[in-house]
Amino acid sequence: MAQPLVTNRKSFLLQIIPVMLCFFVMGFVDLVGTASNYVQKDLSLTDAQANLFPSLVFFWFLIFSVPTGMLMNRIGRKRTVLISQAVTTLSLIFPAFGDSYTVMLLGNAIMQTSLNPLVTNLTPGDKLASTLTFGQFVKAIASFLAPVIAAWGATTVFPTFGLGWRALFVIYAVVSFLSISLLAATPIEEERPERATNIGQCLKLLGNPFVLLCFIGIMCHVGIDVGTNTVAPKIIMERMGLPLEEASFATGVYFIFRTVGCFLGALLLRYLSPKVFFAASVLLMLAGICILMAGHSLMPLYIGIALIGFGNSNVFSVVFSQALVYSPEDERNEVSGLMIMGLFGGTVFPLAMGFAADAFGQIGSVAVMAVGVVYLMFYTLKIKVK
Repeated sequence: MAQPLVTNRKSFLLQIIPVMLCFFVMGFVDLVGTASNYVQKDLSLTDAQANLFPSLVFFWFLIFSVPTGMLMNRIGRKRTVLISQAVTTLSLIFPAFGDSYTVMLLGNAIMQTSLNPLVTNLTPGDKLASTLTFGQFVKAIASFLAPVIAAWGATTVFPTFGLGWRALFVIYAVVSFLSISLLAATPIEEERPERATNIGQCLKLLGNPFVLLCFIGIMCHVGIDVGTNTVAPKIIMERMGLPLEEASFATGVYFIFRTVGCFLGALLLRYLSPKVFFAASVLLMLAGICILMAGHSLMPLYIGIALIGFGNSNVFSVVFSQALVYSPEDERNEVSGLMIMGLFGGTVFPLAMGFAADAFGQIGSVAVMAVGVVYLMFYTLKIKVK
């Protein structure tokens, strides 16, 4: 196994800071849940119609993740990340002045595929889950700020040039441009693969049972994440009768606890077994799901949302690191592409939740998320420990 090329703490910090800013940019994808709720209100859509927005957006991951893994083999991980950020910056500008959201995920799909394996060039395998979790912590800060900025833009008397809640796209576009500048100026050495692969060879890796388990685990994690992000305000609106502007605080609660969970996970995963840590996380999510099923007052609902956010905060990092660490080194770009293709769960779950909500109310949405939690309980038994 190739060792990270960082030789001292100072050079590590100079390299990891721009990479972490890239994780912040990666968090912009989560504003799609906030955006879909405002679009639903503006256009009087049903739950199934509104949930089509995040579903269509996450469909990009299915299309572009594996080709991005192949692109990394040709031009390297850093250059791939830079391309993704350029696309993300442009895609943040377009929605500020219209109703198109799907372009944003083209850049984000490329970034998620290339940025996570880029971290492997800076961090040894036994610390990879912890470092990726800290990246998720930085990403969660951007996710948390999205509904706050959107609500500010929708209600503030401060001039937003007529953009309203879409002002958050412009703010994030500026941050994305700054991230491009810093990463481009940062030298990062990386190993180059000895062979090229095609799409068929990449998909064939799903024939590895452990890779397939990790792939489905990523699908469930993202489905629960996007699902909670989208459905939390709707549960508050349905059961408490609050307007969207007040109910959207539920999304803030979710991201606050997801952010705290990522920060604590980055510390704890350096000392705890990933299997024990993962099991505790899934149990917290299960408790949160049960509370959302039964809760009919504001505080219990907030507690349930918080538990899901806290528990789901480290699932991606553990599953992704498991897939990379236990794959052959010359297949890691392709495995990374497959894992990010698993973000397609952000398409499957919201669609299923939308139809379930139209048929049974928001309890139907929660039941769909419960299926993902049950799978993650099963996945816990398969986690490998060195």
